[in-house]
Amino acid sequence: MGSSLKPGHNHLVVDSIHGDIHLTDIERRVVDTASFQRLRQLKQLGMGHFTYPNATHTRFAHSLGVLGIMEHVQKVAKQPLGLTDEQIEDMRLACLLHDIGHYPYSHLMERVDAVQLTEEFVADQLEMNLSKPKYPSHEELGKLIVTHQKDLVKALGSKERAQRIAQLFTGDLENPDPLSKLIHSSMDLDRLDYLLRDAHATGVPYGRVDLNYILNNLRTSPTGMLGVDKKAMAAAEHALLARFFMYRTVYYHKTTFGFEEACRQLLRRLRNGKRVKIAPDGESIRKLVMSTDLLDFTDAYVDRRIHEAVKSQDRVISELASSIANRRPPKLLKEVPVFARSDDTGHDATIFRQNCKHKLKKLAGKNKIPLGLFLCCKTKSLKLEDRGSLLTAEEARKLQPAEKEELVKVFLDNNKEPKSLVDIKYSLIHHCSNHSFQSFRLYVVKPENIDNGRIEEMREEVSEWDKAG
Repeated sequence: MGSSLKPGHNHLVVDSIHGDIHLTDIERRVVDTASFQRLRQLKQLGMGHFTYPNATHTRFAHSLGVLGIMEHVQKVAKQPLGLTDEQIEDMRLACLLHDIGHYPYSHLMERVDAVQLTEEFVADQLEMNLSKPKYPSHEELGKLIVTHQKDLVKALGSKERAQRIAQLFTGDLENPDPLSKLIHSSMDLDRLDYLLRDAHATGVPYGRVDLNYILNNLRTSPTGMLGVDKKAMAAAEHALLARFFMYRTVYYHKTTFGFEEACRQLLRRLRNGKRVKIAPDGESIRKLVMSTDLLDFTDAYVDRRIHEAVKSQDRVISELASSIANRRPPKLLKEVPVFARSDDTGHDATIFRQNCKHKLKKLAGKNKIPLGLFLCCKTKSLKLEDRGSLLTAEEARKLQPAEKEELVKVFLDNNKEPKSLVDIKYSLIHHCSNHSFQSFRLYVVKPENIDNGRIEEMREEVSEWDKAG
């Protein structure tokens, strides 16, 4: 790539998305560590392979892909962005290591603390032991891994450099470098790679953003604000829309989401029990990732718990585990999608949730199915733009200055400073501001003794649960 970095690019990796990726000596040492190689055992799309058989690509491939995009950035934008060799070298390492802290099945396990069991939902409570530390974010775990795993510290050269790289990919520098927005923003390198990679693996067209045009039109302002030229505005809008539709079609696919919700519920139950061992709290997770046990903290960590749970004497635990182990998707009984202002849950969705709360126990008893096998869940609220003007006015006021700077920005005409895309009145993103998409769903994990005819009867019974009266 013609970098002036020392040591030079001596090691070649061929990627199916970006082609040739050249590794420096220090990058090769990082990639060769056992801690980094662990990422080969973490699937990028969680349980997406249950729906899309080819979606078995890993966090390892994605991490190299983000580095591949950074190579392109340093080639076309080093001078426009005013990047020094040291900045580039640090950013390359941060790109390579940004996902090092992911849990088994990624966000699925990371968010177990937020899981509300169906019995708790019906009883309008969330039974959690608040005295126990919650599972940390994968960014926090990444920082712990990079600064405490000896192989990575050695590969990076020093504890101090490991700390600096970790701070860069977690985005918590005391004096934020504008360059960190390449990892933490609404159109960062991480997102650009996973949209392209996930679209390629699943065979859908929605994530195929115009990567080269976006990168070729990156600019920085005199104050260090990062943005794209006006002529690349449509490509920037398309990138935001691509993410929106990838979530709706791939990440929130009814089959994938059903399996993942069943697994979340299962892990929450196992964590509360004693027979199948799983990390009980955040402190145990922190100790795990700083020890040699990190290498076993892969998708197989969860897979083993699932297979052990199949033999559980607890019927709910056994059925949830069997559903996943034997690929019997939870059956979707009812879905209520909502696209509305971010401060509006949607009248139909509110009624649906209330009816689930008040009628689900009776439905379970009538069909002799344990209440815990019904999954009343909702997707994460999805906005076209994660931050800033597409939040409600109240939420926008609460944003930290650094978060406001993470919006996609465009250089208009001869203006030296870029303007947020959401504030450009002829932008589609502007007109969708303050709106978000969310889907409210009711699944049932079908026991072996329940036939499909009974499932259709339950669908008919819940079909009007989103209507009042």
